[in-house]
Amino acid sequence: HVQLVESGGGSVQPEGSLRLSCESSGITYRDPCMGWFRQAPGKEREAVAAFDSQGTPRYADSVRDRFTMSKDDAKNTLYLQMTALNPEDTAMYYCAADTGIPLRHGGRFCGLSLAYKYWGQGTQVTVS
Repeated sequence: HVQLVESGGGSVQPEGSLRLSCESSGITYRDPCMGWFRQAPGKEREAVAAFDSQGTPRYADSVRDRFTMSKDDAKNTLYLQMTALNPEDTAMYYCAADTGIPLRHGGRFCGLSLAYKYWGQGTQVTVS
């Protein structure tokens, strides 16, 4: 079965940096759609970053130019490099994976708005 395991969270001061990792296993299909999400206490979960249908990273407006998503296929690991952190970034961060939605004319849809099927347990990021 699919497992996603996040790590790298912690407490950091404003303007600090963290790098989150998400190691995946059990994904049998090639090149899954993947992304990062977060949920702060009392707030809905929001998309942070995800690869689009062409494999280009897309970011939420609130993190663009501060966060960078990347992956290492050889290690089955997704990363989220976070810089210039501020208290509003405090949240539980989750990685997610999915096969994507097949498109009528070929290819598939991936992205920030995809309803991902597989989720990790989360890693806490606290900025204060």
